[in-house]
Amino acid sequence: MPPLNEIASQIRRDILRMVHGANSGHPGGSLGCTDFFTALYFQIMEHNPTFSMDGKNEDLFFLSNGHISPVFYSALARSGYFDISELSSFRKINSRLQGHPTTHEHLPGIRVASGSLGQGMSVAIGAALAKKLNKDNHLVFSLHGDGELQEGQNWEALMFAAHHKVDNLISTVDWNYQQIDGTTTKVMNLGDIGQKFEAFGWTVLKMDGNNIDEVVTTLEKAKSLTGKGKPIAIMMKTIMSKGVDFMENDHGWHGVAPNDEQLEKALAQLPETMGDY
Repeated sequence: MPPLNEIASQIRRDILRMVHGANSGHPGGSLGCTDFFTALYFQIMEHNPTFSMDGKNEDLFFLSNGHISPVFYSALARSGYFDISELSSFRKINSRLQGHPTTHEHLPGIRVASGSLGQGMSVAIGAALAKKLNKDNHLVFSLHGDGELQEGQNWEALMFAAHHKVDNLISTVDWNYQQIDGTTTKVMNLGDIGQKFEAFGWTVLKMDGNNIDEVVTTLEKAKSLTGKGKPIAIMMKTIMSKGVDFMENDHGWHGVAPNDEQLEKALAQLPETMGDY
């Protein structure tokens, strides 16, 4: 297996080619979260590509901000859940790789549909409680966008998790200050998200989500803090569209596909390390 930074480069290539091929999709958040997915699926989680829906005796991951499905699909394919050639079917008619992950397509690695924002925290908490009831000591990981924290359901779930000591849950927030209509500070200012989680009774860590070594170190630290009576939250600072200089930190790339010329320019910045699909 190549080093993590090389895997991340290939996943970024996959994201760009998938969105370009469909002429639709969400490259910005996908590129920004690539290092997180790479660390999670290729080093941190104990997971089994021989997929079982019940998820017993393995770590689970839930993607709340489901529009960044390209990075999720690439990480799953590259870690053995399904053949990488299927990535070419992204957002095509009758494809299992829909724009938002769905369960009725029976795609390995997908345990919940995540189209509507703000619901993933509740799902992850439920899965974590199920593990406790089943005396399964494995962990539940989840990822959330900062913009989707504007949805009120999250805060009810945060209170619930702290009150019920859901301490086998590690939830990460992609804190890139960007959402579809502009910056989060302009659309609805979230303030200091980390302080809010702490006020709701969570243990909070911070990390640079585009420094893959720091991502690994912080996730390992988060794992060491589980089982101590509090859910764990990681505030992950990222740059939207990280890895492609002309796309970086621009909310305009939230849900826009690169054209032929832009794709060629972007791929030139990302080495092919595992072979394109």
